[in-house]
Amino acid sequence: FILVRFSEKPYLEKILFWVVLIFYCLTIAGNMLIILVTSKDPKLHVPMYFFLCNLSLLDLCFTSSCVPQLLVNFWGPEKTISYIGCAVQLYVFLWLGATECVLLVVMAMDRYVAVCHPLQYTAIMHPKLCLQLAILAWGAGLVQSLVQSHATLQLPFCPHRRVGDIVCEVPALIQASSADAAYNETQVSVASILFLVLPLVLTLPSYGAAAEAVLRIKSAAGRREAFSTCASHLLVVFLFCGTATAVYLQPKNRCAQEQGKFLTLFYTIATPALNPLIYTLRNREIKGALIRLGRRTWDSQN
Repeated sequence: FILVRFSEKPYLEKILFWVVLIFYCLTIAGNMLIILVTSKDPKLHVPMYFFLCNLSLLDLCFTSSCVPQLLVNFWGPEKTISYIGCAVQLYVFLWLGATECVLLVVMAMDRYVAVCHPLQYTAIMHPKLCLQLAILAWGAGLVQSLVQSHATLQLPFCPHRRVGDIVCEVPALIQASSADAAYNETQVSVASILFLVLPLVLTLPSYGAAAEAVLRIKSAAGRREAFSTCASHLLVVFLFCGTATAVYLQPKNRCAQEQGKFLTLFYTIATPALNPLIYTLRNREIKGALIRLGRRTWDSQN
């Protein structure tokens, strides 16, 4: 397949190469740090940070499924990707993207229980349920990927094999098909509603109820901490699901395709890099865990 240029100006792609590389390095460093801290600090062995560790692992794998190929294409004149490479990227990219959508709903539910039912939180969100919810998220994403990716790759493609995107995504591959893809387009619409629109619809009421419960907290410090945590989660949901929804439910025209490239770049590059910053800068417990980890590392070396 031939992945089309991001821009008609080659020098812009050179600049984007360094921008994407910097964001990719931030993604790797930030998410690996969160995984390390949440796994090493016993105080963070609670449901919220278990799901946050899953999110960091997801972001690491999600961005790594497409960024290396993207960097190669940005740097050189060749914009090609093999059929096998495109198929693997499609399966993994769709699997992890759908999983993240489900996981964000699970994290919203966790925050709702923590804020609205604090006394029953430990009993409700017990380790077995947390593990089952994580498996549900990863499993639902995998089923979605197997079904939709297989249906997309069964399409006959135009001889030129030009894909109107910077990665192998379902909407771009459907547009590169030489056959009637009405069934596939319907499948994309249904999947987008289930994995993108529905998470937003389910997330907003849960955080609305959590905000109402926060306002009843008498302690000003408690209100600030609860609002900060919920705001961080809600921001991540909008950054990822909002931009992905715009890509998968956009109209099929040239202007929308050009906008789709920027949105794809945002939710595959920027969002995974911003997530660790959003959670660490607004989270007192993560900051404390980082300090404790740094002290233990210093003591062990001295």
